[in-house]
Order: sequence, then structure tokens, then C-alpha cells
Amino acid sequence: MTTLIAEKLTIGYEERTIVKELNLEFAAGKITSILGPNGCGKSTILKTVARLHPATSGVVYLDGKMIHETPTKEIAKKLAILPQSPEAPGGLSVYELISYGRTPYQSGFSRLNKHDREMIDWALEVTGLAELKYQAVDTLSGGQRQRAWIAMAIAQETDLLLLDEPTTYLDLAHQLEVLQLLEDLNKQDGRTIIMVIHDLNHASRFSHQLVALKQGKIVKQGEADQVMTAEVIKQVFNIDTTIVTDPRTGKPAMISYDLIK
Repeated sequence: MTTLIAEKLTIGYEERTIVKELNLEFAAGKITSILGPNGCGKSTILKTVARLHPATSGVVYLDGKMIHETPTKEIAKKLAILPQSPEAPGGLSVYELISYGRTPYQSGFSRLNKHDREMIDWALEVTGLAELKYQAVDTLSGGQRQRAWIAMAIAQETDLLLLDEPTTYLDLAHQLEVLQLLEDLNKQDGRTIIMVIHDLNHASRFSHQLVALKQGKIVKQGEADQVMTAEVIKQVFNIDTTIVTDPRTGKPAMISYDLIK
């Protein structure tokens, strides 16, 4: 099972340091959600551990190897990342979009082989998009479009899936649709899923582990009942909360909150 570890990771943009000496090991085969206020470094960390953004210092290890010394194609066969609000070229069909997930296994101008097509068909099935395979991506609903992007990522056939705010701009039903899909992928295939998410209750419900950040530093990490506490949320978000146990899931849930003045 693919492992991903960050050691003493410092990240910034030009002269500004966003994250300083971060140590973080993501639990293999689990769902981890990264939480925190805007600007705390959540997305920057995700991009850096996926080698989309350079670290100022420190090391990211993918399966025990330093990721910055690992060939790009080798990384792409182990790790797939879905950025925030991706856009597909106009007129691209769902099938065509998902086929891009097979790029790491192609060479030159080679065509899709039998296994490539099998993986694309499997991704269409598990995301519930088989009947929409020839429809243009830009004609889909928000939830369908996000499922199409996730299908492309899982067609990449990696153990590790990183998602930056996969439920942003979606209504409540479509948010649940996407999160339940990710939960199923984790349960059925044992995929390690790491995501940045804003909704604390969704993070608590669907994650095995939470990482709460503030100003680029980890305030608390652990299971939901260790991180979803009034004390941690106060420290991270500067809000006063009431936390209860959700009777359906047994997970902690926030039912009310207010700014601390």
C-alpha cells in the first residue's frame, strides 16, 4: 500500500512562508481530511506533497523514496490529484475526460489498450456515469461533473487519491453524493484518500483522521473525537461551538457556533 510522509516541510511563495517544518504521515488505506481557515496552507500542502509546488526545504517521501527525485510517470502511477475547480475543454465527452487518467501508462502516440478501456469502463460504472459516457462534460450537473473528474482520477489506477475541496460549489445533495462515492472507494478498494474540506461535520462523518491547521502549523491531528472538540475549533477558527454526538453515525457534530469577540 502506497505511503506518503512529509518531514520538516517548509513551503512558501517568494518571500512569504506559508508552512514551516511540517511533519505529517498520512494513514495508508484511510480517509484523511485537512481542516483550517482560509490561507492556513491546506491547499499548498496538498500541492506540495503531490509535487505540484516546490518545497522551500524538507522532504516528501512516496513509498520511502524522495518524491522530488522520483520520475513523474512513476509518481502518476501511485498518486492522483484532483485540483480545486478543474475545467475541461469545451465539448469534451465524459469518456474522453476519463481516458486522460490513463496518460501515465501511454507512450508517445499509442492508443488505449484493452486494460485502459477496462479501467475507463470500471471508473464509469463505480461513479454512476456509464449512461453519460458520450455526453459533453460541460453539459453535466455540478455533482455529475465532479464525479466525472473523480472518475478520471481513479482511472489513473493509483492507491493514493488527493482532492482539493471536492465539494466546493455543490449543493448539499451533491456534496453527499461525492463524499459517499469517496467513502465507497476507500471501503471497497482500500484507497488512501486525502482531501481538503471546509465542512467540519462532513469531515468528521467521512474521515478516519483529521488534521487541523492554523497558520501553517498542526494544532491537532487524530480521529474525529480527538479533533472535533470545542477547544480545538476555538483555537483553529476562533469560534465558540456546541459539539454533540450524531445519533446516526456516532461521530462528533457541530450544531451551533458563534464568533468569539
